[in-house]
Amino acid sequence: MTVNNMELPDKSVLNKDETHYDYIDSYQSDFFDKNNNISPTEIGKAFFSSGPKWVAKLFALRNKIVRIFGLKTSGSVTNRQKQLDSFKCEPGEQLGLFKVFSKTNNEVVLGEDDKHLNFRVSLLLDKLPNETDKKTLTITTTVVFNNWFGRLYFLPVRPFHKLIVPAMLKGFIKELEK
Repeated sequence: MTVNNMELPDKSVLNKDETHYDYIDSYQSDFFDKNNNISPTEIGKAFFSSGPKWVAKLFALRNKIVRIFGLKTSGSVTNRQKQLDSFKCEPGEQLGLFKVFSKTNNEVVLGEDDKHLNFRVSLLLDKLPNETDKKTLTITTTVVFNNWFGRLYFLPVRPFHKLIVPAMLKGFIKELEK
């Protein structure tokens, strides 16, 4: 499976916003949707359920560290599967650290606003031209720094982010193609 680094997609809700982003990355890969029934809701649920275990461990470590500085964390993960089962991926819903900001027929935008930075994660589903069961999934992350601490916080996060997102994308696709 090939994951490509690319520009912010024109079709993304994030590209229609007039916000100036301090950081942007986008990763895209193709997958087969044999029954042509994968929706942004399924993509959103896959975001929370199919990441590599090492990513979950890094996120848990991140939560322990940033709690000291008063930053938002994902909180307790008790009944995670129950929360995921009832998650509809609708605007305003929250699962862990991630709030749903927007949902269209082909995209869901998750993220959070905190005192140091605001981030958004777009999960964009698109059909490939002349293909009936092949689609693309693009994960885009945008960050706006609110202060110097946001810039400082993101310095060590950035290199990990460039490893985590492509690994997560591969995990999503494996889950979706089951």
